[in-house]
Amino acid sequence: MRIAQVAPLAESVPPKLYGGTERVVSWLTEELVREGHEVTLFASGDSVTTANLVPEVPLALRLAGIRDHTASLLVMLHHVRERAREFDIIHFHIDQLHYPLFADLRHKCVTTLHGRLDLPDFHPIYREFPQASLVSISDSQRLPMPPGLNWVATVHHGMPPEIFRFDPHGGGYLAFLGRIAPEKRPDRAIEVAKRVGIPLRIAAKVDEMDRSYFEHMIKPLLNDPLIEFVGEISDREKEEFLGKALALLFPIDWPEPFGIVMIEAMAVGTPVIAWRGGSVCEVIEDGLSGILVESVDQMTAAVERVSTLSRKVVRERFEARFTAARMAEKYTGVYDRLARAAAHAHSKVRSDRSPMQVERSRIPRASGNGELVSA
Repeated sequence: MRIAQVAPLAESVPPKLYGGTERVVSWLTEELVREGHEVTLFASGDSVTTANLVPEVPLALRLAGIRDHTASLLVMLHHVRERAREFDIIHFHIDQLHYPLFADLRHKCVTTLHGRLDLPDFHPIYREFPQASLVSISDSQRLPMPPGLNWVATVHHGMPPEIFRFDPHGGGYLAFLGRIAPEKRPDRAIEVAKRVGIPLRIAAKVDEMDRSYFEHMIKPLLNDPLIEFVGEISDREKEEFLGKALALLFPIDWPEPFGIVMIEAMAVGTPVIAWRGGSVCEVIEDGLSGILVESVDQMTAAVERVSTLSRKVVRERFEARFTAARMAEKYTGVYDRLARAAAHAHSKVRSDRSPMQVERSRIPRASGNGELVSA
């Protein structure tokens, strides 16, 4: 199958540092290539892939210091549109901008929504284009959306199992990995670490929009020997950071669409202590891959018993549910259904033509050079 993957331009594919969507696009793209599909990746020029790369910008826009990505994304969409006939499926990972441009090609287009959908600001575009084929990354992600949308699947993220090696031993500190943001609640993780007297290592990036929150709300809490702020880390550093942890703390305060860090921790065998909310209950199996909580008191108690969970079982649950091969299998199922539906619609249009229309189509007509050709 000829598949176009259309990635955001904020980060490279895969990202050098933080970047959830681009990381998933990379995992999916490489697995599709491995399975024999002809994949074209529209992404930043510093991306690394075995697919056919179309470099839309020289460098990932965030690291290049470009804040507004709209112009670059529109240029990319123009290029995708120009080449649309080359693909059986065009898979978008950029949320909304493409719907008006590809409305007439919706039979071959599908969009995975990677972000939060509980903000009403973006709902008008979905109400205007309800026939666009959408994939959610968790069932809970769909809940705030307008009714009547064309959800074709929920596909949980999956990563190659060989990226992170299983660590059967773990370590003696708690880990927080992701972004410093109010909805991620690093303050809860800090409070829990101080209560139980166990070191907490925080590996997180600070976006400019969250700079004030970090400076005024989180930075004062870091002045404690138990708390270490590591900053933003790469994939190579993640394996050891997560693998040597006693547990990953995931104390979110928002409807998390998925939470890749949870399956990254599971891949190395580290259990996740996670706040119930959003996708958490779909990802973490309470008592197997982690412990689900609803308060700081419960999270504190969970830390004290998390060592009773089997790290081997945590890794096994990752392998059973969240590999790249499993994710790609579900997406190819979506692609196949779209292709079959498009073929059926095309054949129906042909069969619905009246005998007179068919007969007229056989009447020879003059071409531009005077020769007779069939219509």
